[in-house]
Amino acid sequence: MRVIILLTAVILCMNTANAQYATYNHDATKMNQITVMEIGTGSLKPEVYYTLLHNNYYKSAAVKNKLGFRTQASTSAYMQVNMAEKIDSSLTSRAKIEALNVADRQIDIAWHTEGSKIEKIMQDFSNNINRIVPAGGTSSDRTRWTEYYKIYQTAIKATQQAYMPNSQRKKEYLRIYEDVVKQNELLVSYLVSINSQADVAQALNASYTKVNRNGDIAKQASRRWKGSSTSNQIIE
Repeated sequence: MRVIILLTAVILCMNTANAQYATYNHDATKMNQITVMEIGTGSLKPEVYYTLLHNNYYKSAAVKNKLGFRTQASTSAYMQVNMAEKIDSSLTSRAKIEALNVADRQIDIAWHTEGSKIEKIMQDFSNNINRIVPAGGTSSDRTRWTEYYKIYQTAIKATQQAYMPNSQRKKEYLRIYEDVVKQNELLVSYLVSINSQADVAQALNASYTKVNRNGDIAKQASRRWKGSSTSNQIIE
């Protein structure tokens, strides 16, 4: 039984070896044509066949070989590699710069340095607006100044949400602060003027009320008269 198995295995191996065997018959004519096409060396044979039927190809086949195209393609690819490396380096450098720019634009550092004084002047401005009506101003005046206040609130929010570097953001905050300071000074001047007007009007409308002392005067005169009458009786 073992002998049969071994013989079967040997026969299978021999069949496999025979199936993988390939014959090679050298053809010099085809070999020359391939070398001429690939690297430009050798000659095309038979010469009569190529001269009569493919004369143009026969004359230029060696020059137009694939080696020249391969060299050109390799050179072009090498230049593309250098260009690609330069582009990649430039893009990487630019990406680092843009990453810093994005970080600078997303974190509002300028508000941390300028926000406190802007909030303070805005609060002062709001307080002075609330003093308009008690000081003698009209509701329409208060509405007009309130609109100014809302404009500055909108400008502050727009600056906080804007995509800009902190250097530019700080400039915008300082401009807003300067404008609010100017408007607040104008509002204070307006409050002083309407207070002065109210004081002047009150002084002009005030009247002096004279105290009626006729009764006291009559009593004093009566005492003096009585006193004088008593003195005259004593003298007599």
